[in-house]
Amino acid sequence: MTVVNCAVLTVSDSRTRNEDTSGDLLASLIGDDGHRLVDRNLVRDDVYQVRAVVSAWIADPDVQVIVSTGGTGFTGRDSTPEALTPLFDKIIDGFGELFRQISYDEIGASTIQSRCVGGLANGTLIFALPGSTNAVRTGWEKILRPQLDIRTRPCNFVELLPRLLER
Repeated sequence: MTVVNCAVLTVSDSRTRNEDTSGDLLASLIGDDGHRLVDRNLVRDDVYQVRAVVSAWIADPDVQVIVSTGGTGFTGRDSTPEALTPLFDKIIDGFGELFRQISYDEIGASTIQSRCVGGLANGTLIFALPGSTNAVRTGWEKILRPQLDIRTRPCNFVELLPRLLER
């Protein structure tokens, strides 16, 4: 197993660190799978606050994967996709598509309101999940866990990380 260095960002106008169940779950899942949580933060749903934190992590050579939770819906100030996509060098279109396909079995047509996104910036993988603990569990267990496991065949993101960082 290859250990991947991860950072977790919770985007929320209503939660505090003590109430951050999705961020707590994500941090726990990362550790349970043998990866290392190198940083964690919580910011309000503000495009510039999100970009500031994620940009710093993109520039940090110790961070290989960033996973955010929250701010992917259509209500209120949800703006995580708008904050992240301008930072991407490449978009991982299949991440959002696959997440919505998988979550359709769990929540039906309501999955259409999920605007989760994935991308690559400066050799760092970035994924934005919805803010519910169910969505975090689905995204991690069904997509990110296997893709961050070097044993997943025929391909996985871990195999790409060294090549991406060398470019």
